[in-house]
Amino acid sequence: MRVLKRRREEGKTDYLKRLKLLKSGVPRIVFRKTNRYAIGQYIISKETKDFAEIGVSSKQFLKKGWPKEFAGSLKSIPASYLVGFDLGRKIVKGEKKTSIVDFGMIRNIHKAKSFAFLKGLVDAGVKIKCDKETFPEDERIKGKHLKNDFSKFFEKIKSTMEKE
Repeated sequence: MRVLKRRREEGKTDYLKRLKLLKSGVPRIVFRKTNRYAIGQYIISKETKDFAEIGVSSKQFLKKGWPKEFAGSLKSIPASYLVGFDLGRKIVKGEKKTSIVDFGMIRNIHKAKSFAFLKGLVDAGVKIKCDKETFPEDERIKGKHLKNDFSKFFEKIKSTMEKE
């Protein structure tokens, strides 16, 4: 029982919310951000064990044309959007069931990284109920707000994903 208490104290797990998600029996689309990357996963739960069927990390974008000078921004709003877009494409391609989006312990701040991830899922064709007003503006998603304009690289990376 100490492990459960420790994870709750550290702010890593909300067990009441997790129990409700597990009881629903519906697959989850999970978004997590680390100190360096944004991560998205399609997760199925069986007997309280989670199995990630599909996973996408922003670290993979370095191989898809992400410029080295922007390697420190692999957790930015454009990276979060592209993680959602890539994961959404894989979900639609694999004909997976519609699912619940799980942001975990991330605060739901409108127009932030988590909602950029959600917009990427919606743009890829995943059917999720959401309010379009919570999404960041297109200029922020494309990276025009960054210190160095990222928009030209953004379009190149997105078109590479669409061809795959």
